[in-house]
Amino acid sequence: MRILLLGAGGKVGSALGPRLLEAGNDVTPVERGAEWDPAGHDAAVDFTRPDAVRGNVERCLGAGVPCVAGTTGLGPADLAAFDALARERGVACFVAPNFALGAVLMMRFAAEAARHLPRAEIVELHHEAKLDAPSGTARATAQALPGNVPIHSVRLPGLVAHQEVLLGGEGQLLTIRHDTFSREAFVPGVLLALERLPSLPAGLTVGLESLM
Repeated sequence: MRILLLGAGGKVGSALGPRLLEAGNDVTPVERGAEWDPAGHDAAVDFTRPDAVRGNVERCLGAGVPCVAGTTGLGPADLAAFDALARERGVACFVAPNFALGAVLMMRFAAEAARHLPRAEIVELHHEAKLDAPSGTARATAQALPGNVPIHSVRLPGLVAHQEVLLGGEGQLLTIRHDTFSREAFVPGVLLALERLPSLPAGLTVGLESLM
């Protein structure tokens, strides 16, 4: 597969690029500010910035290139635009707030636990350079739980990506936590998304849980 890797010089992109090559793909790395052309690629992967991802993905979809996007900060209007353009061009667009398999399981377990415990709150902790707060993972988790679930965001040096869901009931507390210590944790999820991308329907598919 010939893959356009947008954000190749970033924290996730620099971990992902070598693994894509190891898997036998032909990778076109694109760093910030570089010129690029989506034509001729089988898929595009975007791990850039919230202020760049929409333009990048729309450019690729407009050229008929399927996309995998892991950049956070996308809102409902962005996703709706991706879905409409991908359907128009007859290609798939896959977006996930988190590509760590353990994080997806954490969200799944929290949704199950919330059926039995009356209240929940989310604490998400990320590195100080993360631009969006709350994180996409925290927002997705809250949407999967009943009620208006409070989210507490922490941005500190030394962190990578961490989230815990605290579920309280009378006389008890259940904590479900996932910790990402390296961006390598995202690689298996991206490889899974690329493997499944050709079989996805035209339009937008959201969430790694839809592939697991």
